[in-house]
Amino acid sequence: MTSPTFLLLLVLCTPSRSYFAPPKDSCFCQLSGNIDECSCNINTVDHFNNIKVYPRLRSLLRKDYFRFFKVNLKRECPFWHDDSKCAMKYCHVLPCGEGEVPQGIKGEGGRGAEAKCEEDKQLDYLNKTISEKMRGDLVMWTAYDYAQDEFCVKDDKDEDAEYVDLLLNPERFTGYKGPSANRIWNSIYLENCFRPKTFYSLYIPSHMLSNMCLEERVYYRAISGLHSSINIHLCANYLLSNSHGLSLTNPKGEWGPNLKEFKRRFSPETTNGEGPNWLRNLYFVYLLELRALAKAAKYLEQEKYYTGNEMEDFDTQMAVKDLLNVAKPFTGHFDESTMFTGSEQAKRLKNEFKEHFRNVTRIMDCVGCDKCKLWGKLQTRGLGTALKILFSQNFNQKKLFRLQREEIVALFNAFGRLSTSIYKLDDFRQMLHEHEEL
Repeated sequence: MTSPTFLLLLVLCTPSRSYFAPPKDSCFCQLSGNIDECSCNINTVDHFNNIKVYPRLRSLLRKDYFRFFKVNLKRECPFWHDDSKCAMKYCHVLPCGEGEVPQGIKGEGGRGAEAKCEEDKQLDYLNKTISEKMRGDLVMWTAYDYAQDEFCVKDDKDEDAEYVDLLLNPERFTGYKGPSANRIWNSIYLENCFRPKTFYSLYIPSHMLSNMCLEERVYYRAISGLHSSINIHLCANYLLSNSHGLSLTNPKGEWGPNLKEFKRRFSPETTNGEGPNWLRNLYFVYLLELRALAKAAKYLEQEKYYTGNEMEDFDTQMAVKDLLNVAKPFTGHFDESTMFTGSEQAKRLKNEFKEHFRNVTRIMDCVGCDKCKLWGKLQTRGLGTALKILFSQNFNQKKLFRLQREEIVALFNAFGRLSTSIYKLDDFRQMLHEHEEL
């Protein structure tokens, strides 16, 4: 029998798609009311996402510019020796073959190429007027300026990096689990998160977050929200075949929602009461990435989204502008302006924040399932790109701030994953309600 408390926590989140009237004490529901560190409430986000954002993103992310992502899945784990590669065929990633990726994407066309060309012209001019030593120093200074903005360790320039078609390699539960998978999240939470002093459990109880400063809380909620989103994807696209990955009716595997797994991951009874708070953190990281899109709207509206297909490129530009026109006027954006302000201590905290997250992107190389690694790398890079936009010291300096194509692809796809998670919550609400009526 499903817990009445858990059912109530899920049903009350979206007025436009709710299934029965909530009782008067619904204010105690963890999935209602204001979102922590933000000015809007969950009901507002549900309606805004499900009606305005999700349909637009679903269409946009099928465009060629956003479906091909260059990534190195062969990097060794830098933190521990790991020989727990997933042997199931569903963990395998099929890279793009010769001729499958549009030439315009391979050629780095568009605004990024134009910016690089302009930079090369400036350096060419300087090469004629300054000494060799000064040229070397200038290259180092430029690289240093760019590095100060980075929240991710990039791999798309690696020799082993390959293009992957995200539509042909969807995120879903492949059967990868156990000590190897647990070690990833243990390392993230225990070694690369801010934590209250003398507290050593894996997850920080929600009532203890008030003992941390704003920046530390934001970091933890973002990681927790990303984790929740990934868990929702896995529950919504769960491997329903037997443990060997075999299916008599469909050799390619059977996939679908798994309500039992969803309850195991988020029910108060199985999470020491914290599951509903983890779902709240999903809404938080959604607002954080939404704010990054809105802040970078002017930059993103000037991007060419070049693939070489003139008609599709124009459609992509229009679709991006349409999405950004929805994002910009949203009134409940996350406010990054209060973070990392003032003292030298704030500067040190920002550097620590950045290093923690860089390590999280490195940990993705330790994931034993290639498909899980692909989507882990994409979503952490997307979140890292959002953090770069929000906290870059060079954001308002056109010559110093730049987003590469893979960052833009990761940013939109990562936000698409969060948007899908919020949308899928309604499916689980309905399933839980129908299960209760049986």
